[in-house]
Amino acid sequence: MTGLVDSHGRRLEYLRLSVTDRCNYRCSYCLPHGCPAEVGPPPLAVAEIERLARAFAALGFWKVRLTGGEPTLRRDLTEIVERLARVPGFTRIGLTTNGSRLAGLVGALRRAGLASLNVSIDSLDPARFERITGPGRLDDVLAGLEAAVAAGIPSVKVNAVLLRGLEDGELDAFAALTRRLPVTVRFIELMRTEENAAFFEESYLPAREVAERLAGRGWQALPPGDGVAVLHRHPEHQGQIGLISAYGDGFCGRCNRLRVASNGDLRPCLFGAGAIPLRPYLASDAGLPFLLQAIGAAARAKPAGHQLRQGRSGGTTTLATIGG
Repeated sequence: MTGLVDSHGRRLEYLRLSVTDRCNYRCSYCLPHGCPAEVGPPPLAVAEIERLARAFAALGFWKVRLTGGEPTLRRDLTEIVERLARVPGFTRIGLTTNGSRLAGLVGALRRAGLASLNVSIDSLDPARFERITGPGRLDDVLAGLEAAVAAGIPSVKVNAVLLRGLEDGELDAFAALTRRLPVTVRFIELMRTEENAAFFEESYLPAREVAERLAGRGWQALPPGDGVAVLHRHPEHQGQIGLISAYGDGFCGRCNRLRVASNGDLRPCLFGAGAIPLRPYLASDAGLPFLLQAIGAAARAKPAGHQLRQGRSGGTTTLATIGG
């Protein structure tokens, strides 16, 4: 097949796949009290993930990003990456991680075929980092980031959620990281979920304020690309800085993603209501025709955009449930 197009004319080619809903951090904007004690359905097994991937590849998807929760909590993560890298049609396997266990895993992940890595680092101040993440140790995360660059992963990014209280000194510290390392630091606007409404009201920092501060430091915005980030460059830095504004105009207009939760439920939109269960079709190869039909139905159900600006998050309780 040549590709999957939704009812709004957007070509869908990027799969975001959560491999666990468990996390070892207690981030203030996501899981301030940690993961719930009750454990839901087990995550998709490796064989189920491979069947799912082959179906998406048959529909023209070429990029997959593994998310969580925290995906490095899965002991079979390297095997998952290796299996996905062998799926015909998939040319980029990515991973988003909090980086806490990355240093000891990144070499094996690179050998397995990992080509893109996003490391979440919400602060470069150790004390503030710990306040945001709970048990997080900044030194461990930075060691993982350095190891990823040394391992030769082609695309390494740092994700930082924008929170009120981002001081100029810390903004400069993130910028200094792009001077020293060939990484893209992406500042992501805090997004309201069902459970963080009060925190959102206290902590939301618009991306436009950071854009103004960057401009005053000599950073220049690049023309729009095919991603959601507005990239900025500085002539003295080898890396870049990106701004992701979920509340900005046109944020959803170039969306090319479908998302699958760790239990196999397909979500057409991160902040959209409803999900399509795919797990019943993943037990064997015989389910492929039904799987393709279900994915096609999800594409047709994908909304034109979220309704975050209207205060509606579509039933998304926390980003850990679907991987952001």
